[in-house]
Amino acid sequence: MATVGVIGGSGLYQIDGLQDAREVSLETPFGDPSDVFVTGTLEGTPVVFLPRHGRGHRISPSEINCRANIWGMKKLGVDAIVSVSAVGSLKLEIKPLDFVVPDQFIDRMTTRGHSTFFSGGITAHISMAEPVSDEVADIVYQSCEKAGVDAHKNGTYLNMEGPQFSTKAESALYRSWGCDIIGMTNLPEARLAREAEISYATLAAVTDYDCWHHSHGTVTVEMIIECLSKNIKNAEKILKLAIPRIGRIKKFSASSALEGAIVTRPDLVPEQKKRDLEIIIGKYMK
Repeated sequence: MATVGVIGGSGLYQIDGLQDAREVSLETPFGDPSDVFVTGTLEGTPVVFLPRHGRGHRISPSEINCRANIWGMKKLGVDAIVSVSAVGSLKLEIKPLDFVVPDQFIDRMTTRGHSTFFSGGITAHISMAEPVSDEVADIVYQSCEKAGVDAHKNGTYLNMEGPQFSTKAESALYRSWGCDIIGMTNLPEARLAREAEISYATLAAVTDYDCWHHSHGTVTVEMIIECLSKNIKNAEKILKLAIPRIGRIKKFSASSALEGAIVTRPDLVPEQKKRDLEIIIGKYMK
């Protein structure tokens, strides 16, 4: 049985129905994770949950320690991650309260230094052509359909720098690029998960039309919270359907993503770096 990680975004700070739940505090080579990890089982499937912004939403998008979060997931044996996130829509047909399971990302972040494990004496160039794992994304989308919610399969997630929302000019630019949704958090997670050979998919909960829609009005926190409170119940239904099915997957597409990607000679990798990344690169350093 595979272990499924869930990263909870705005409004999702716990998983209802988790059996044998216990909190796990981890020290990582990259500092503190967003919060304690919560482990347990859901219908017999091992689950690891982490609230991305911390309980009480204490951590701003640009301050999230994604390296510590994903390293912790790897340490706890996670094979696949479902990332639940609030997003804005950049297309009229993708409505607030809809869900999107994107398959691509565009990077508009300025703080990229913490979106790789490979620095400080070791270099790896991992393919990000397919940042989302189809075997996980397919189940998440099918679970949306089974839960009876409006959902969209595939599409491009524009990862902007937070915590401010877009200007109207930016929103218009991203629409001209053909992007579908906009958020602040998922691309660094997707990159790091792939480096850690963890399959990754996003369950994006649409809360607004960003600021481009002339009759929708400018996005506000109040607007987002109102939609989130409605979306969270649906997200919980989707996760309860998806997690047991993901747990039954026998082979994950990211499980050998690092093969051939590390270009530094093993004998030149600093010993401390080997220790820090043992759970990720150990099998390639023999």
